[in-house]
Amino acid sequence: MSSVLYDAQGPRAKQRNILLTGVFLVAAAAVLWWVYASLSDKGQLDWEKWKPFFSGTEAWTTYILPGLKNTLIAAALSMLIALPLGAVLGIARLSDHRWVRVPVGAVVEFFRAIPVLILMIFGLALYSEYSNVSSDDRPLYAVVTGLVLYNASVLAEIVRAGILSLPKGQTEAAHAIGLRKTQTMVSILLPQAVTAMLPAIVSQLVVVVKDTALGGAVLTFPELLASANTMSGYYGANTIASFTVVAVIFVALNFSLTTFAGWLEKRLRNRKKSSGAVLSADDASLQGAAGTTV
Repeated sequence: MSSVLYDAQGPRAKQRNILLTGVFLVAAAAVLWWVYASLSDKGQLDWEKWKPFFSGTEAWTTYILPGLKNTLIAAALSMLIALPLGAVLGIARLSDHRWVRVPVGAVVEFFRAIPVLILMIFGLALYSEYSNVSSDDRPLYAVVTGLVLYNASVLAEIVRAGILSLPKGQTEAAHAIGLRKTQTMVSILLPQAVTAMLPAIVSQLVVVVKDTALGGAVLTFPELLASANTMSGYYGANTIASFTVVAVIFVALNFSLTTFAGWLEKRLRNRKKSSGAVLSADDASLQGAAGTTV
């Protein structure tokens, strides 16, 4: 019996794969043991290194929670600005007017091609030279500006692709009943495209949350990852413990966002499937009787 992708394995191939699997497991176990031994020799696994996170609240209230707060603020502001801006840019790229479509396309492609870190650095320089923003607030402004410019351009392509993925019959039917282009886009196309675009949009929102760490690494923005460096120095170079706790928080945060998006997508799909009224047998018989003529 053969599979679609490859032929069924023979006895020799099965033995070879079992042998290779065993070799890989032994090598992986050796690497894990080496990592564990190295960390143990350097004292990174001692209880004293992990104790601040499990006994007392000083590490949380002084470093982790303030850093998490700044991360959420930067991510939330970037999302709130980038989502509508990306939707406007994506719709503008579908415009029938060349004088709208071409400049917007150039802007989207330009900001998609620049690394988000460079956009943050330029933003910091702009706010420093040409604005009255205080030095304490400049890192936040620069991080949000870089994230908005980059992610709005990416979201614009997601919106454009989601709208183009709809059948052309949707637009033709809307025009047939007399709807204008704006009405067709707002009332017909966008509501249907939201469900298709939701997984890609959420993936980009997860990127926004993670990219806030760039501001802490380069722009001295006091976000969650930056708090790990300060916290590690204060508690005696517990680098592994600090970064492990921060990594777990990032995983939990992004997993929660992805889970919520999956629930929302499922709810939207189920609502579309159950949008019609369901009649019982008695209701159908009454309507049939009412519709008969004598």
